[in-house]
Amino acid sequence: MSKQFLFDGRPVPFEDGQTILEAARAAGHYIPHLCWHPDFPPHGSCKLCIVKVAGRHVSSCAMPAREGVEVESNTPELNAERRTLLQMLFVEGNHFCPSCEASGNCQLQALAYELEMTHARFNHMFPDRPVDASHPEMLLEFNRCIFCELCVRASRDLDGKNVFALTGRGIHKHLVVNAESGRLGDTDFAATDRAANICPVGVILKKRVGFATPIGARKYDARPISRVAMEEDK
Repeated sequence: MSKQFLFDGRPVPFEDGQTILEAARAAGHYIPHLCWHPDFPPHGSCKLCIVKVAGRHVSSCAMPAREGVEVESNTPELNAERRTLLQMLFVEGNHFCPSCEASGNCQLQALAYELEMTHARFNHMFPDRPVDASHPEMLLEFNRCIFCELCVRASRDLDGKNVFALTGRGIHKHLVVNAESGRLGDTDFAATDRAANICPVGVILKKRVGFATPIGARKYDARPISRVAMEEDK
């Protein structure tokens, strides 16, 4: 008999070594997240996957599943905290969804809909972040970066190129390109790299294909992100 824990009152089986998020997802239960990806070890930076275990808030992507524990996830309290985190992400960067090429394919936007975020709540910071169009195939729109580090990890661990990095702290934190010029065109980055196709928002974009799929017919336009994620796992 497999081990189990309770997830929002329902039993979820798990194998040794699985995290709460992995076990819940395998059982068909969606937990919001942005920085987690099945190809990488847990990162725990976005905190959207928080759950409550024994009265404590923990990151479900990094918390090992344990026999018999009770896990709360889809509660008004936790979803309110997730909305606050999303609101901070939206005002920290320059996210103008109606004009963004990633609209409808953006996980940040889709989570805002999923968690019923209706307003920004905090003052927008409007950071000054340039666009890098130096690469012949790719465009970098730094304004939308949410610091999930998926491109950093993909370029380093899967592509073996170390094209990207994060630098600075607090409000000065930002994504950079590891080239003396700081320009993507001066690296060996390619459109076929894993890092070129992993961004959950609209930072890394392919040139000359923008809006090939019209808004309204995109990934999250017709179905919520929770349903899309569960269908992709089947």
